[in-house]
Amino acid sequence: METSAAKDSASTYSPKQLQEMIAAFLGSDHVPKRFKIISDTSDFFRVEYNDVVILAGVPYLMRNYTREGRFGLDDEPKYWVRKAINLKKKEVKIMKFVFHEEIDAHVGEMIFKCVRSPGKEAAILDMVTGHKNFMHGVAVRDTAGNIIRILDFIRGKRLDELVYKQAENHEEFFYHHLPGYLSVYGEMVKAIQFLHEQGQKHGDIRRDHILLDRESGDYRWIDFDYDYYQEANMFGYDLFGLGNILIFLVGGGDITIQHLRAHASSFVDKLSLEDMNIIFNNRVANIQKIHPYVPDALNYILLHFSNGANLYYENTAQLLEDLAEVQIHA
Repeated sequence: METSAAKDSASTYSPKQLQEMIAAFLGSDHVPKRFKIISDTSDFFRVEYNDVVILAGVPYLMRNYTREGRFGLDDEPKYWVRKAINLKKKEVKIMKFVFHEEIDAHVGEMIFKCVRSPGKEAAILDMVTGHKNFMHGVAVRDTAGNIIRILDFIRGKRLDELVYKQAENHEEFFYHHLPGYLSVYGEMVKAIQFLHEQGQKHGDIRRDHILLDRESGDYRWIDFDYDYYQEANMFGYDLFGLGNILIFLVGGGDITIQHLRAHASSFVDKLSLEDMNIIFNNRVANIQKIHPYVPDALNYILLHFSNGANLYYENTAQLLEDLAEVQIHA
């Protein structure tokens, strides 16, 4: 990670020079008449659209906020994550400012203390350079010492968006599309295994944190700035995240109690609390009870992430070993 930052980096460029650089990218009609030149991003709310942030001598034109992409929060802005234009190289980037947050994540009776760690994400970015299954970028410090991550922009779709569009009914999805997604899933678990072997965690494993890069054709993990602490298993929360993704894939989407009741499904009366997801108690983990054609070997894996589980995966190798036993035949 680059750690140096010139104290006078904001004065490296005059407003006129920056306007000329903006015009070269956007055209002269789209050059802002007024904008701030910022080198200390401690108050990221102060950074506005069309401002220019100077980092390690490179000017970045600020664009829109990104937005949260899950659980009904699609319109929730992430003020610390911005689209930006590298005015030197004329490239679109994603810029992540320092944002401190702490939450307690509950998995059954277990509690994982999660904190945002820019330094941890910076270390992983350095570690996964060239790895096709991760987002890429660099970390630099602003003049106040804040660790800013500058990420390559990935053009593509989220995994959950792709799955929802595949088939009109579950059986068709299960036999014609799930085998391919299970292959992708195994590849993404191996990528997490790579992190774990280096003593690092992803920290925020979710289905919307896997993107299909339409330019390379590779699936890639994004957003690994969360760190977490739990004495029993340092990789435990990552493993439960992987379980949630697998439950989603096998179900062809979330199978919820609310959905089953809305469609007057007879399966509602056959389900117990033990059949539900250990994190999201309204989602069915024992999917074989809803779709009997789910093979035992696959449902066995899902049950590790249910309320009824009496043992959990301790590492990715165990999960991959069981996944290798799964066969789906029409």
